[in-house]
Amino acid sequence: MTRATGIGSFPGEDARAYAEAVRFVLGELPPPTGLPHVPELPGRGATATMTGRAVAVATDLGFDLQPAGWRVTDAEGVDQRRARSLLAQDLDELEEQSQGYEGPFKLQVAGPWTLAATVERPRGDLALADPGLRRELAEALAEGVRRHVADLRRRLPGVVEWVVQLDEPALPSVLAGAIPTASGFGRHRSVEPPEASAAVATVVDAVRASGADPWVHCCAADAPLALLRGAGARGLAVDLSLVGPEGHDQLAEALEAGESVVLGVPAGDEGRVVEQVSRWLDMLGLQPTDGLVLSPPCGLAGTSPTAARQALTELSSAAARL
Repeated sequence: MTRATGIGSFPGEDARAYAEAVRFVLGELPPPTGLPHVPELPGRGATATMTGRAVAVATDLGFDLQPAGWRVTDAEGVDQRRARSLLAQDLDELEEQSQGYEGPFKLQVAGPWTLAATVERPRGDLALADPGLRRELAEALAEGVRRHVADLRRRLPGVVEWVVQLDEPALPSVLAGAIPTASGFGRHRSVEPPEASAAVATVVDAVRASGADPWVHCCAADAPLALLRGAGARGLAVDLSLVGPEGHDQLAEALEAGESVVLGVPAGDEGRVVEQVSRWLDMLGLQPTDGLVLSPPCGLAGTSPTAARQALTELSSAAARL
């Protein structure tokens, strides 16, 4: 059965908005045609962004917040403690509203390469410039994900299927050597595919060890789908409009192998969503399968609350029709 889910982020800037997002996700994305997820509200500040959430989850590394953004430090900083406190408050709200819930659930966290491309090393410039620190970030994230999933299992005992979505929007730029240096006058060296795959695999293996299904979301053009599958990802989440010919083949192979494919399609008209997805399936000679999932092309933080709710409601209805 085709399902619908959200990528993760919602609009909103306070605790009340977060509670409303949780209520909506649980109410409008119920199984079997929905996959509810842990909402993220990056509009609340640096501690709630994708990088801030990864900083809160990662273990054995300290971070603090500088004017330019997050930086790796020798010890945990006050803003890292605030990020962890905010995450705990959000999970308290989720736990309270999820009493009695039974079914699948998804959580999201930045992947190792997007984290390396968005935090600075202690002596300036991005962590991406330091191969040793890149490995440390992947290992800290892997251990943090294990603990994060264990915490959520305790809070939501009725969940029968856990999915962990690694968000890697920066990975294509990391591979292409397109990430700017701190000065803005140069670019960081490209990372070779074997190293890129190994770092993703470090976190993917941790997800699997926790008993969850590892998905990777990359809504950028040239998403390296073959690399992600080779690293062990069991689900691929993409913006359908940015997928090239080779990418379509990779998605078809994933579906035929029993893996999950999350197609990011813009909502606005339920009938058009069904038509677009049906045409894509026909092009590849496929039928709707249990592995097919519909989602917005990317997060919904930049939309209005009304538009975000409408998008997920339409996608849920389209999934039921498919």
